[in-house]
Amino acid sequence: MPTDVSVITTYRCQMRCKMCNIWQNPTRRSEEITARDLEILPNLKFANITGGEPFVRNDLDEIVEVLFTKSPRIVISTSGWHTNKILKLAEKFPNIGIRVSIEGLSQKNDELRGRDGSFDRGLKTLLGLREMGVKDIGFGITVSNRNSEDMLWLYRLAKSMGLEFATAAFHNSFYFHKDDNTIYNKEEVIGNFRRLIEMLLRENSPKSWFRAFFNLGLINYIRGGRRMLPCEAGSANFFIEPNGEVFPCNGLEERYWKESMGNIHKVESFEELWFSPQAERVRQNVRSCPKNCWMVGTAAPVMKKYLRHPAGWVTKNKLKSVLGKPICIDDIPWYDVGQDPAQGNLRTSGANTGGKASQPVFTLSEEELADMLRDE
Repeated sequence: MPTDVSVITTYRCQMRCKMCNIWQNPTRRSEEITARDLEILPNLKFANITGGEPFVRNDLDEIVEVLFTKSPRIVISTSGWHTNKILKLAEKFPNIGIRVSIEGLSQKNDELRGRDGSFDRGLKTLLGLREMGVKDIGFGITVSNRNSEDMLWLYRLAKSMGLEFATAAFHNSFYFHKDDNTIYNKEEVIGNFRRLIEMLLRENSPKSWFRAFFNLGLINYIRGGRRMLPCEAGSANFFIEPNGEVFPCNGLEERYWKESMGNIHKVESFEELWFSPQAERVRQNVRSCPKNCWMVGTAAPVMKKYLRHPAGWVTKNKLKSVLGKPICIDDIPWYDVGQDPAQGNLRTSGANTGGKASQPVFTLSEEELADMLRDE
């Protein structure tokens, strides 16, 4: 059985991010999964609630309540726009985790996220949560061509505030509705990731040292290298779409492959879906998937499972850091744990890379857009 789930509650979103076209492909409110639908889920170790923007849902507290019966830890990914709604939810569930997406300092963030004032709202949300005493809070940045230097300043800000700090590099997938997210100033971006790794290794926290390893994986991804550790999406973790469809991950692209494991609306129990021939066929596809994605949802479970490999890298490079020696990012390891050598290796793929992002199915009304911007 899986240990982690990401519940995509909606594809409605008030942001207008440059690296994500979810907002151009909203879901209909009437067709989105409900809290009752999620009662079918098994017991898990971790649940992520994401979107779109989860806080445009008026029943998010009901979803959280159900998920807390399934998992001891829940983290909501949000833009932080709806400060009042977020603080109100945290009052009801003080052990909730909140991660606010911030793409740079004030001007850069608002430019990339497409909403003036979004940096201020996100920061105000985090300050409010901290003042309330909520522990599991922080923010994350999706690094692209235009904000890798700001990543370093945001890391310093998070550290000074005692907040968690997560990183990602932008990807192409059905989920983001993008096929042109490509980092072209690689040396600049990789150089800033290297500086972040060096700063993380100088910390006294082992958690930060393993985050340094994760960021090494992002450097490897940007270079187009084969995944350092295997992808076990559809085995350790899964994603639920707003319509109840279950996918192994959110990194699938139709130009490579995309196949559902089933739909929670069409089964009597989750076990029926999870152990079905269809789900096993999807897992077989994962085992030979050419994509070299490196996102926390699929990287973290295998880092824990094959701990001795990242631990070996951490030990070696923490010692280098203590001795003042440079961290080597040019000899990135590949760990053979019995996976298909072709998995995570884009160089072996014959996929057609000339695909186009999917076109919007429908657009929201002006009234719906105005409702999403409200914070009540």
